[in-house]
Amino acid sequence: MIIYPAIDIKEGKCVRLTQGKFTEEKIYFQQPKDVAKMWQEKGAEVLHIVDLDGALQGISKNLSVIKEILEAVDIPIQVGGGIRNKQTLEVLFDIGVEKIILGTKAIEDKGFLKELVEKYDRKIIVSIDAKEGYVATDGWTKASGVRAIDLAAEMEEMGVKTIIYTDIARDGMLKGPNFESIQDLQERTRVDIIASGGVTSMEDLQKLSTIGVAGAIVGKALYEGKIDLEKVKEGC
Repeated sequence: MIIYPAIDIKEGKCVRLTQGKFTEEKIYFQQPKDVAKMWQEKGAEVLHIVDLDGALQGISKNLSVIKEILEAVDIPIQVGGGIRNKQTLEVLFDIGVEKIILGTKAIEDKGFLKELVEKYDRKIIVSIDAKEGYVATDGWTKASGVRAIDLAAEMEEMGVKTIIYTDIARDGMLKGPNFESIQDLQERTRVDIIASGGVTSMEDLQKLSTIGVAGAIVGKALYEGKIDLEKVKEGC
């Protein structure tokens, strides 16, 4: 199981939100590139980057910051947030992003997603962000009426190989992931599941590993010292 340190960017800074609420943010680093280097030094294999401004506004807003991160580290990064057209996607690939995460656009335009999956295969990841089992879009601000498990099954049929599943109610709360929903997705699909939202302890990571997920995104627990990345790597 791969551990993905999360770097969420808002107005050029590294922040964490609580349950995806843009009014409830905490700034951890003024320069995201500094924390990227720190996670690499502590053993991170991949970094998970989210452009929060892009997710809310529907257009990539922190491209220059993402470039700085790419120049600061030599491990792969995956990026999501506001990627809703081919031009943005191609720019990100051109500057060295390893994988692209699609959320709102993947739900609203299946033709667009299918075309990208056929062209880029495993380089395209779909993010399923759920509130009470239903998918949320537009930076988690809108409910879609689509069940997360149904969307996951549809994504699998379209050839998507990896899904990031986030339980929004757990995100930033440090109360543990939604193991039941994660296990349900794991058992009912054959895609790689990356679990996100609420990961708080080594025990959480061990349980996710037992469930069989491909990876876990860890944010606030790393920034608050609840999980030590170096110790996690030692135990892997």
